[in-house]
Amino acid sequence: MDGYAVRFTDVADYGGRLRVTQKIGAGSVGGPLSTGAAARIFTGAPIPEGADTVVMQEVCERAGETVLVPAECKLGANIRPAGDDVGAGAMIAAAGTRLAPQHLGLAASVGVEQFCVYRRLKVAVLATGDELTRPGQPLKPGRIYNSNGVTLSALLRSFGCTVVNLGIVRDTLPATMDALARGALEADLIISSGGVSVGEEDHVKSAVQELGELGLWNNPVSLFVVFCLFVRPILLRMQGVSGDLAPRVFKVRAGFDWPKPDKRREFHRARICTESDGTQELEVFPSRSSGVFSSVAWAEGLVEIPEDRAIRRGDAINFLPFEYLLG
Repeated sequence: MDGYAVRFTDVADYGGRLRVTQKIGAGSVGGPLSTGAAARIFTGAPIPEGADTVVMQEVCERAGETVLVPAECKLGANIRPAGDDVGAGAMIAAAGTRLAPQHLGLAASVGVEQFCVYRRLKVAVLATGDELTRPGQPLKPGRIYNSNGVTLSALLRSFGCTVVNLGIVRDTLPATMDALARGALEADLIISSGGVSVGEEDHVKSAVQELGELGLWNNPVSLFVVFCLFVRPILLRMQGVSGDLAPRVFKVRAGFDWPKPDKRREFHRARICTESDGTQELEVFPSRSSGVFSSVAWAEGLVEIPEDRAIRRGDAINFLPFEYLLG
């Protein structure tokens, strides 16, 4: 605070009329404050020895080398004690913290220039399928664009990962094994899209079993949803992030009916809409098809539909916003 640094007891003892004996600006250090004296002081300056109160300049009356301080000033006003923000020996960022701009600013405030951090995670991305075409190229009959590869790469970069693009892999076992072997040499993690079904041209599962051990595999209905729910915590943990990595869940009122529950838990694309009376409800995308990718751009998050449970409009249900699921 810009004002006058004083000894609180002097205000009463001298009727509030004190001698201005020094001026202390930010970055400079004043001398000890003598009895009956005040120091002109500015925001950010250290309090001189002997002072215990700063009175803001707007309530003081200055006349030459004397200042009149109001009697109703409060002891300790406008002073930040040493250690008020971070005390000696305090921890400013625990190991496993995912560093954000505020952590860097806090570290700088206590003079820390460098951190020991995990290096960027290298993730290899491959998409299998003779039907795939790179976006921007002419689309021949029977082909589709490789949207999964683009989506995966963008998702990974949002988590600070370095993407190793293994490209589009042909539907043969040797080509698939070669791509996986290259990915294992160049990256810390491999994420593949396609090739894990039971068709004759699906070779990813067989290739992994040939090259190593397969402990878990799935055939995701939605690459985007599976990434949010399963790949996200793996990436964060591999980058050293500690603590609970479960997604943030909010209770929101359902704005729809789901009369026929499934035998398995489902996650559907949803967004919050505000009704005319100001209440907020969740609406789900009209189509349940996993091939309608426009639904992901339409949605604001995922609604959790528990197994064997019918949903009625007005029920409180779990909503997982993309804001907390993406990097």
